[in-house]
Amino acid sequence: MHNQVLILDFGSQYTQLIARRVRELNIYSEIKPYNKLPEDLSQFQAVILSGSPYSVRADDPPHPDLSAIKGKKPLLAICYGAQYLAHFHGGNVAPSVTREYGRANLSKVEENEKFLKNVHLGSQVWMSHSDTVKQLPERGVLLASTNDVENAAFRIEGENTYGIQFHPEVYHTKDGKQLLQNFLVDIAGLKQDWTPDAFIETTVAELKGKIGDEKVILGLSGGVDSSVAAMLLHKAIGSQLHCIFVNNGLLRKNEFDSVLEQYKGMGLNVKGVDASARFLDALKGESDPEGKRKIIGRVFIEVFDDESHQVENATWLAQGTIYPDRIESVSASGGPSAVIKSHHNVGGLPDYMKLKVVEPLHLLFKDEVRRVGKNMGMDPSILGRHPFPGPGLGIRILGDITPEKVSILQDVDAIFIEGLKKNGLYDKVWQAGAMLLPVNSVGVMGDERTYEKCVALRAVESTDGMTADWVNLPYGFLQKVSNDIINKVKGVNRVVYDISSKPPATIEWE
Repeated sequence: MHNQVLILDFGSQYTQLIARRVRELNIYSEIKPYNKLPEDLSQFQAVILSGSPYSVRADDPPHPDLSAIKGKKPLLAICYGAQYLAHFHGGNVAPSVTREYGRANLSKVEENEKFLKNVHLGSQVWMSHSDTVKQLPERGVLLASTNDVENAAFRIEGENTYGIQFHPEVYHTKDGKQLLQNFLVDIAGLKQDWTPDAFIETTVAELKGKIGDEKVILGLSGGVDSSVAAMLLHKAIGSQLHCIFVNNGLLRKNEFDSVLEQYKGMGLNVKGVDASARFLDALKGESDPEGKRKIIGRVFIEVFDDESHQVENATWLAQGTIYPDRIESVSASGGPSAVIKSHHNVGGLPDYMKLKVVEPLHLLFKDEVRRVGKNMGMDPSILGRHPFPGPGLGIRILGDITPEKVSILQDVDAIFIEGLKKNGLYDKVWQAGAMLLPVNSVGVMGDERTYEKCVALRAVESTDGMTADWVNLPYGFLQKVSNDIINKVKGVNRVVYDISSKPPATIEWE
């Protein structure tokens, strides 16, 4: 195994970004909950403590036993982690006079320190805490300050232990990547050898060993994740892989046929299954977002159970689950972060289904998946496809789902996506789509009063889906798309554009 970094999750909203920033340095990292330390720490060459919504001054703060880590392995403590080092090792943490949140600049930077190499006076950092380190821990050495935070960065003499009260993982901290590289490469001595080619080689070997001569069923969606998962499995087991593309009735317009056509020539064994009536019937009358997700997940499993009986001796079900799916669903490997939503292919299989699960991409972020696909020589049109949720339009139709609503949203979505492509905007957007809102509004078409549906358009820019900003699409483009939708889609008389970022909003509306 390559060099590994252990990230202990104390519940910070930024924990997943730490992992991603480390991987950008071509160093492999894993997130584990603070209260479930791995029994075998020998595989980890460095440890990072995340921030947390908790306070070390609380009656029962997160307090893991770090005796096997501190002073024995290179350790970087971020925000809560830094306060933890101070509070429990001879220092003092107190409430800030004013809450320290947002941009700040380094007003003091100690020279000739490996940790601060190429980090200069005035460098912008991002603060997010209500406590502050008033007194450094035993043998603490001050490294950096801001105007409001004296002990912004420190190290412990005689150890490769460092604490910072700002967040190097967020892009607002301009030299954050440099700091992480200084710690992991210059101080911890890790090699930057976790590359797409290395991942492909390791994963293919693992898949061969795990699956042997058994058969695998994979659900293709036409998206990046399932396509890359299919190619990895194809490289590992060839004809033992049986791909199935299910029409759940909630796909984009004409997508069932176009996706099947897309996979021709890739060497994959693909079967199309039209189960749209089955899904829509099961969803009839359900308006709760989680209820819809669970129904779609259940029927999805049922369809695969039916199809698995058509593949003699199939023993595995492959899924394109990626790391953010698991993080938002099971809370950072079971840690203390808040659960945001359930995901239709996370959480295992029912007892009656006798297939084992294999998830080749479960440790990758979306941008890493694309890099792996590129290194396998996959078609750029597949790798550049916008993410599309597993439940499809089912979570873009707010409220209950009917065939009529699906048809309306398919037409709206098609106009929006095709417009982005025609105007050279598609590849500048990470994800785009339309939402059908559960409200009617008054309008006028010709000389007649209308009372019809409202749709919301959504376009965001992101790298991994963990955070996202809305895209400032040209007014002229939005005007043209809005006119086309209202004029061409019967039942819609109002179009709005969503300008919410994630967080606090999510990319999807449900």
